[in-house]
Amino acid sequence: MSKVLATPPETKMDASRAMSAAAAQTANWIVDPAVYAEQAQLDAAFAKLRREDPLAWCEPEAFRPFWAVTKHADIMEVSKQNKLFTNGQREMLSYKVIEEKVYADFGQPHLLKTLVQLDDPMHYKLRHLTQEWFMPHNVKKREGAVRKIAKQYVDRMEDMGTSCDFQQDIALHFPLRVIMQILGVPESDEAMMLKLTQEIFGAQDEDLMRDKDLAATQDVEAGVSSIQQTLAEFFMYFTAITADRRANPKDDVSTIIAQGMIDGAPIGELEAMSYYIIVAAAGHDTTSASTGGGVLAMLQDRAQLEKMMADPIALSRTAVDEAIRWTTPVKHFMRTAQEDYNLRDRLIKKGESLLLCYPSGNRDEEVFDDPYKFKVDRANNKLISFGYGGHMCLGMHLARLEMQAVYEELFSRVKKIELAGDPTFIKANFVGGPKSIPVHYKF
Repeated sequence: MSKVLATPPETKMDASRAMSAAAAQTANWIVDPAVYAEQAQLDAAFAKLRREDPLAWCEPEAFRPFWAVTKHADIMEVSKQNKLFTNGQREMLSYKVIEEKVYADFGQPHLLKTLVQLDDPMHYKLRHLTQEWFMPHNVKKREGAVRKIAKQYVDRMEDMGTSCDFQQDIALHFPLRVIMQILGVPESDEAMMLKLTQEIFGAQDEDLMRDKDLAATQDVEAGVSSIQQTLAEFFMYFTAITADRRANPKDDVSTIIAQGMIDGAPIGELEAMSYYIIVAAAGHDTTSASTGGGVLAMLQDRAQLEKMMADPIALSRTAVDEAIRWTTPVKHFMRTAQEDYNLRDRLIKKGESLLLCYPSGNRDEEVFDDPYKFKVDRANNKLISFGYGGHMCLGMHLARLEMQAVYEELFSRVKKIELAGDPTFIKANFVGGPKSIPVHYKF
């Protein structure tokens, strides 16, 4: 029998490691959920690291240490070497005490086993189950249905009169409807799916967390318990979906998961439930963030908005990629070195963790001309928001189609649109974007 670990493997505080002045100033910023709701502060922190210490050894309070990888080329180099830099030990930032509790309770580093937490060969085998659904030729087959839903939500916006909260009323719900149709989840359950998704990705934000009292108490054990309650609701829902699809298969992704086989045997219950959750949650939340983030960027730059409104069909593809670069809804993933490796003349030792800082890579001055300006017609956009290598986002083709559809529909019809108040952003260091975008408009 394998030994159950009670604590996570320690990233040793090597005496030869010392934080640079840049890392000492910014290490606590780049892990702080509140900083991700303040774009200017976040940009300043990453710009300082890219300039002064692009591969920075960081020892932030309450976290195990890690290397902050802030340059586009370095993120690419790490991401394409999936055997050398793995996901399984530490796929995202988590407080050290939470890591210890999860290990103590479950004997493993994660509550779930999604594609995000797994390495090959299991990652490849599970990914292969649904990959065909999300390939460009199959996504193209859904274009008519996606455009119909986009029209429904722009119609909804017009029916609301002359004002709405674009993020809360439109951007959150349009991608949700699309992915729920693909999963085969009825429209009546979408509100529950949105709530549970926000409780997972917004667990650090006092407006979105399941137990609002935790914002004041900062009770770590209660926080883990709250997440477990949300996951339990997901599990209960999709356990029923699994039973139904095994008895009554349909042409949807839920049927693929429910009947999935790996090496001649049904996939495990935890793997199946995790699969449902990653498709249901990540399948719309990141697209919602980028959709709203792009609209907000245009509202904050009148010249870009006017350019988009003048020719939305021609500009939709480049505007969508720019919105995804600009927003970067997934803020990071982590990797763990399986062997010693030299990167940027620094020795990364076996067992050390690396934080892939996607917002920084998407503002890298060596890759993007004028990176702090949103350009609806930005050409040769080398955005890294979808990751790279074996873990590149499975749903990226669907996300692009959804955003193109809603941008073309909206900007072809709206005559005037402007901010009606200050936007707000989700406090989250893992996945986030706009929380509220109040707008006035005229159709």
